[in-house]
Amino acid sequence: MLLGEPSALVTHMKTFLPSVLLLACTLAAAEPTIDWNRAGQLHQRAQRGEKLTPEEQVYYERAKAARAKGSQPSGATQPKWTGHITPLTELGTAKYKGEDGGLYGGGKNEPPPSHLEAALREVAKIQPLDAEGKPAKDGKVVLLSVGMSNTTQSYSRFKQLADRDDAKSPQLVIVDGAQGGQTGMRWADLKTPLWAEVENRLQRAGVSARQVQVIWMKQAEAGPASLGDFPRHALVLKTNLVTSLHNLKAKFPNLRVAYLSSRTYGGYATTGLNPEPYAFETAFAPRWLVQDQIAGKPELNYDAARGPVKAPLLLWGPYLWADGETPRKADGFLYRKEDFANDGTHPTSAGQQKVAELLLKFFKGDATAKWFRKE
Repeated sequence: MLLGEPSALVTHMKTFLPSVLLLACTLAAAEPTIDWNRAGQLHQRAQRGEKLTPEEQVYYERAKAARAKGSQPSGATQPKWTGHITPLTELGTAKYKGEDGGLYGGGKNEPPPSHLEAALREVAKIQPLDAEGKPAKDGKVVLLSVGMSNTTQSYSRFKQLADRDDAKSPQLVIVDGAQGGQTGMRWADLKTPLWAEVENRLQRAGVSARQVQVIWMKQAEAGPASLGDFPRHALVLKTNLVTSLHNLKAKFPNLRVAYLSSRTYGGYATTGLNPEPYAFETAFAPRWLVQDQIAGKPELNYDAARGPVKAPLLLWGPYLWADGETPRKADGFLYRKEDFANDGTHPTSAGQQKVAELLLKFFKGDATAKWFRKE
């Protein structure tokens, strides 16, 4: 063979290689989209403990992976919301789709006296701990956030405000454990990488898992429409929150109290990520959790005297929802379009500031949050 004369192999590759590249590009471009209705049905079956076929399990895992990467349940533009809903804190004994108002039910926004007394006893146990979880004068109390993108966006701003507030205890360490895309179904799974990231963030803050004694949880499921109309989507979230609380108590054995908040307003949403009325309706999931704990359900037991401890004591934190530009009666709180990004769901810096200020005001003033404040 003369120098420079193409061999049969080279000739073959010149013919074949473009086809290979074309095929690879075609396959990459043809990555099938997720049918979120089907994914939602598989999710509900998996939550009920039903065994999926191998093909269904593969599809379900692909949907979860896509959701974790931020894929939207619906590529279509979300219809403009024109409805109005009374905030849960103002609903009183009136009904919303069969449910009465009040954060604690029965039109009440404060915990029943017996639960408040139990909460005060529980928070009285919160004290500075060393890295091994033993009481120490120079120890720390960790307040950890739990949730998804909206949670971390607002909580990061709250941390900035709180860390420079003179009312905050110098022994309190605020750590943002919330992460983008990590919705309720993800926190309910101990195999997800989010747990390793939480551990990394604790280490970077110079604290340990045994010093985590309080959490603030603001959680939701992406694309709730795929899970069914109310109350189905809220019940799916509730189920995932119960499991998440079990996981949190197992990971953080000295966890005493969890403050729960629901979503912000979703009436400006332009995607199916979490529009109205689903955003409003997510509040019933944490409310049902608190009500179940007050009723003595064993899966949410926090008292060792009553049996195995499965969860921290649950309380409502600040209620974050308002009916768009209609001010709330109690405090005038409202949301404008500029409080949200182009998707109408994630907060802008203005929206983050609003939630952060609510959260800071709550911890500075609530009777159960003495651990937050200087003595």
